[in-house]
Amino acid sequence: MVAPLGGPGRRGRRYRPMSEINVTPLVDVMLVLLVVFMITAPLLTVGVPVDLPETEAAQLTENEEPLVVSIDAEGKVHIQETEVNLDGLPAKIRAIKDARRDPSVDVHVRGDRSIAYGRVMEIMGALEAAGFNVVVLRAELPDDRASP
Repeated sequence: MVAPLGGPGRRGRRYRPMSEINVTPLVDVMLVLLVVFMITAPLLTVGVPVDLPETEAAQLTENEEPLVVSIDAEGKVHIQETEVNLDGLPAKIRAIKDARRDPSVDVHVRGDRSIAYGRVMEIMGALEAAGFNVVVLRAELPDDRASP
């Protein structure tokens, strides 16, 4: 008698698909995405171009992202990157404050150095009307102090 092709005992075996999930590639991809987001998140600051004045004051250290109100060179007001008019500013700021979990939201005002002081005071008055009594004015460090 002749043995079947493939040797004895192989006729009854069948290959089954692997039913286990290999998580190593998934973990690798997730770690790469985590590193990418950790690097790019600080770069995603407010995109309104504002030429901030320079100051010698110490830098603030914060743990939470502040709410940024920007006034560009043309005097237009922006909340984060969204342009708003001065009349709608208090209502929008209150709505953002109510939508956040932490009721103690910091508001930072970034004013272009070419705008009038009165325009910044209008914005600060609107913020005070919205219930924000503590407002941070943003500025840039001089070039000699900016680099360590």
